[in-house]
Amino acid sequence: MKNETFDGTFPFKPRFKKINGFNMHYVDEGNGEPIVCLHGMPTWAYLYREFITKLSGKYRLVVPDHMGFGKSDVPEDKPYRMAQHVDNLSKLLLALDLKDINLVVHDWGGPIGFGFAVDHPERIKRLVILNTSIGVTREGTHLWYSDIEKNGVYDAFFSNMKENAAKLFSMAVFNQDRITPTMLKAYTAPFPDASYCKGTLAFPQDIPVGFSHPSAPAMLHVRDNLGKLAGKPKIAIWGMQDIVFPPQFIDRWKKFYPDIKVHEVANASHFLQEDAPAEIITIIKDFCK
Repeated sequence: MKNETFDGTFPFKPRFKKINGFNMHYVDEGNGEPIVCLHGMPTWAYLYREFITKLSGKYRLVVPDHMGFGKSDVPEDKPYRMAQHVDNLSKLLLALDLKDINLVVHDWGGPIGFGFAVDHPERIKRLVILNTSIGVTREGTHLWYSDIEKNGVYDAFFSNMKENAAKLFSMAVFNQDRITPTMLKAYTAPFPDASYCKGTLAFPQDIPVGFSHPSAPAMLHVRDNLGKLAGKPKIAIWGMQDIVFPPQFIDRWKKFYPDIKVHEVANASHFLQEDAPAEIITIIKDFCK
């Protein structure tokens, strides 16, 4: 995948940094104030391709791939837990010595990105929150993947992203006509077989359900330190058709940050970057001015 451009839709130079013993891929395009965009599951930097193209004329776009996703390595000797991903990201951004960061987070990029931000608030200038959440879920909560787990096909489903990534996009993209063969090729290419699916296997079950969950301490650390970012300008941009983070999650962010401005994207689901990229890019441009 290193030099794959997916029919020219991802023409950016691949860059790699050795982080915690594995090669972490990131895009680094443009000059100016940095905008760091963080993806979730099962996506990678490809999710932000239009953002990179449209914003890198004025800003420095830094878009990493988390361990086990996109063009990053899939190490076998690392715990695919939130704390590890936060540490990976922190070491990358500190190695790049980024300051005045405009941080854009989505899905698992939220807890991971905020994990960096609460420990390095002096490096954060603005926050853009896209369909994500911070917190520990109550025991017994029915999560988006619960039925897959209940039916006993969890491992089979999430270790076969070569075929099943398309099913996730069919569930979580509102405007289905925006799903193209090239796009599906880009999102399935990182997962040629089960050995490459360690990240997708781990992420859903790493959502902390109850305070005894292994990632509960990392999540609570972020939640309990969100106040360090209270004075930063911040907005939420929300795909209102999301089945993973439905609109009621906006209220959670308003509890953390009562002054947050919310932009509702009516015809967008979980992968709102695919549903409404132009609208979201315009909002971010205006915000960063």
